Amino acid sequence: MRNGRSRVRWTLLLLIVASVGSGRTDAAEWKAGVARAVITPETDVWLAGYGTKRSAEGKIHDLWMKALALDDGAGNHVVMITSDFQGVPKVMSDRVFAQLAEKHGLQRQHVMFTFSHNHCGPRLGDDLIDYYPVEDQQEQLVSEYTDRMVTRTVELVGKALSQLSPARLQTGMGRTTFAVNRRNNREADVPNLIARGEELLGPVDHSVPVLTVTRPDGKLEAILFGYACHPTTLSFRQWCGDYPGFAQIEIEEKYPGATAMFVNTCGGDQNPLPRRKVELCEKYGHMLAVAVEEVLEKQQPLNLVTPGIRTAFEIVDLSYLNVVTREELVKLTEDSNALRARWAVRLLKKLDDGHKFEAAYPYPVHAWQLGKEMLVIGMGAETVVDYALRFKLEFGPGTWVCGYADDMISYIPSRRVWEEGGYEGGYNLYEYGRPAFRWRGDIEDRIAETVHKLVKQVRE
Repeated sequence: MRNGRSRVRWTLLLLIVASVGSGRTDAAEWKAGVARAVITPETDVWLAGYGTKRSAEGKIHDLWMKALALDDGAGNHVVMITSDFQGVPKVMSDRVFAQLAEKHGLQRQHVMFTFSHNHCGPRLGDDLIDYYPVEDQQEQLVSEYTDRMVTRTVELVGKALSQLSPARLQTGMGRTTFAVNRRNNREADVPNLIARGEELLGPVDHSVPVLTVTRPDGKLEAILFGYACHPTTLSFRQWCGDYPGFAQIEIEEKYPGATAMFVNTCGGDQNPLPRRKVELCEKYGHMLAVAVEEVLEKQQPLNLVTPGIRTAFEIVDLSYLNVVTREELVKLTEDSNALRARWAVRLLKKLDDGHKFEAAYPYPVHAWQLGKEMLVIGMGAETVVDYALRFKLEFGPGTWVCGYADDMISYIPSRRVWEEGGYEGGYNLYEYGRPAFRWRGDIEDRIAETVHKLVKQVRE
């Protein structure tokens, strides 16, 4: 009996030594699951954005929602959802998060629901509700489509979780240059400036972060990549994913069987210029795809992401400069700006129904630490490029800074942009349905304080 126990001990010891020697342990292995679903509307839901009645007249290509689920082998999960939506409103994402918690045990810190901000995608819920002429039939179609998308999102995440299997994660960094700071360069001037080789003005972020998911047999399963730029090349009446859609299609053709996923990093003040032609949209999609492909083909080996997930999440209240008053709203019901007049009428009705306007808006902030090599910061709405530039400098290599997560809300200016004013920093919150015209000037400080607190939690 003693000799038998001794042989068992030696066998176990040899297995442990062999495992350490090979650098592999079952407890330290990524698992990944990927799922995708078509979200192209089958009913006459209007296209989102641009403030006009826009019924779709055709389709360039399908719109998609995709999910990447990760398990670090120690019981920790995260899920990144990417989509071709223009904007996911809180009334939709809150329902998704509640159902994911109930059905899959995923809490808010475990899920980022991102949207590309594509303006050739469909309306959802009450996103930009005052942009559009009120038509009861259209509102019903939007409500029904939103309900279907809530269900589809939850099913998509469930499918990604069910597909979890061993994988290797690697990262790299590419670059492309079609994004232009629209605050500092007049759109009409950009083609001539480029033709003359003159330097364009204003801060930009031309980096293209890339994450690959590869199976043990070498199969490339997923490619997650980002860029800081509005998907507003097109403004016509056809379903299309704009430049991110074309980029994802090209990447998936280059790597058959892989799922390409796009996140808009911090492109709130960045436009693809020049624009308004399908040919330009295809060109920018190709430029982005080439940047990703160069990372995969030329940056070998890519940086390995070691197993490990730490997450943190917080809602920070962003205060309005001033909440609109009843007296102001009454005057604005006759405003020559139809959008502003619709906003005033709707908010007056809310006051008449006994609603009290809040002095601040609940803003979502995420921090994910993946291994020791990758930090993902996720922030709601249309963050301007200053946030990405700041946080990447402060937190170092491997930092991804993603806007357009969880809730559309409005433009999120930095202090610089707030002081300069203009469209992204000025008095335009009414366009997004907020009960105010402008954020308070401490908005960047409030967000940065929260980001630093969350990053400390996931890195300590």
